[in-house]
Amino acid sequence: MKTTHAAKVLWDLRAGESAQVTGFDEALSEAYQGRIMEFGFHPGTLVRCLLTPGFGAPRVYAISNSVFSLDRDVALAVFVAPGGLSGVDA
Repeated sequence: MKTTHAAKVLWDLRAGESAQVTGFDEALSEAYQGRIMEFGFHPGTLVRCLLTPGFGAPRVYAISNSVFSLDRDVALAVFVAPGGLSGVDA
C-alpha cells in the first residue's frame, strides 16, 4: 500500500499519543511494507507511541496486542492520521 503524502508520520507521535495508520511512503520498499504489515501496521489500525527515548534511538509503539521498536527511517515512512485517543489501548 502506497500513499503519496500524509499530514503526519509515525515518528511524529509523542509518548502517549495515538493515531491511525493510513499508509506507507513509496520510499519504503515493498519487502519492508510487507514486514511492517506482518507486525500489524495495517491502514486503519490504531497505533500508540509508548516511548520516545531521544538521541535518535528507536521509538516504541503499541499496536493490537503487541509492542514494537522501530527506527527513525522506518517510522518516517509510516503515515498516520492524528486523532487517536490518548490512554486508549492500541
